[in-house]
Amino acid sequence: MNDILARRARRATVGIALSAALVAGIAPVTAIAAETSSPTGAVALQTEDAAAAKEKAYAAMQEALKTLEAAKVAASPEKLAAIDDDIAAFQEIYDMVVTEAAKRRERLPAMQANVDAAQAKYDEAHSRTSGLQAELDKALEALGDEEPSTATKEHIKQLRREIMSAERREKSCEDDLHSYRRRLESQERQVQDSESEAEEAKAHIDEDIAKRDALLDDLKKAQTAYDDACKAYEEAKAAADKAASPEITKPTETTPPSGSAQPTETTQPTGSSATGKNTPPSSTKQANSSSGKQADTTAGKLANTGDAAPSAIALAAVAAAG
Repeated sequence: MNDILARRARRATVGIALSAALVAGIAPVTAIAAETSSPTGAVALQTEDAAAAKEKAYAAMQEALKTLEAAKVAASPEKLAAIDDDIAAFQEIYDMVVTEAAKRRERLPAMQANVDAAQAKYDEAHSRTSGLQAELDKALEALGDEEPSTATKEHIKQLRREIMSAERREKSCEDDLHSYRRRLESQERQVQDSESEAEEAKAHIDEDIAKRDALLDDLKKAQTAYDDACKAYEEAKAAADKAASPEITKPTETTPPSGSAQPTETTQPTGSSATGKNTPPSSTKQANSSSGKQADTTAGKLANTGDAAPSAIALAAVAAAG
């Protein structure tokens, strides 16, 4: 806002100075060209631009500093230590369950072998029972309606006793088979549970590591951005300081050669012999009258627009008035 008010004030001053220059008889084009080509106006604009760039760079540096401070708080040694403690705790759990799962998995082949052996025994006992039962059925079928002999009766009784014994053997083998199967299935579930715990612990470890790395990466990026902002501010500050005190070299005065002829002074034309006065030509009066009117009109317009810088025009107006 202050910059806008300052620019408006300078433009108003330019309008006033230009009006004075026009009233004094200085051509507008000449005055504006003198002001535009003046090193003072160019230096002033350059100084303002450099100062604005410096302020912008300073604001960017302050913003980068805030981001850096926030990143330092987020990645403070205390918070990083807490994350490392969590990683260590989950790493301990992971190592324990992985070791336990490996031990339990090592016993699976032997337990599977027990199941296979129990299955074989059960199959053998079941086959014997089935064979004895088939033999008994065949013996009973061979009797028909005849009265069996003593030997046949004794053989049938023997078959039935053997069938009962085979059935008990089969039932025992079946129980052993079920027991070995339950043990194997329980061991397999424990292995799966241990492996699941290991996967969960590994997921927590990976998450904490990613969180820690992200905080450190944000801190590194914020530090780099702040360093770059500081460097940019230093450059902008140096440019502003240089623009505020520029080294302007004055042009060397040209001395005419000693043998050159100086221009002769132009004398005013004499008036008519009837009046005896020095009267300027009518065309000269008309030019002065038109120049005065144009100066009033143009000075009013330029005072309102304020499109030129004030310094050179003001100096021209003061020189003309003097």
